[in-house]
Amino acid sequence: MTSKKSFDLEKTLSDLEQIVEELEDGQLSLEDAMKRFEEGVKLTRICQKTLKEAEQKVEILMKNSDDTVPFETDEESEK
Repeated sequence: MTSKKSFDLEKTLSDLEQIVEELEDGQLSLEDAMKRFEEGVKLTRICQKTLKEAEQKVEILMKNSDDTVPFETDEESEK
């Protein structure tokens, strides 16, 4: 799942949502809850890394473009 060719961000986010639902349900044993929590943390880190890499690629593309238009964050667009 972690190879760049086979990584599916949407599927990973869906898996993460399922883990959250299972943990919130409260029906898991402590041991199973800890395993699912650990899996959730791993998935979160994978998603964060993937999103950060995508952001860096976009920034590079924007810097190399003659028609650069900077991204506005939500905070900047509210000003």
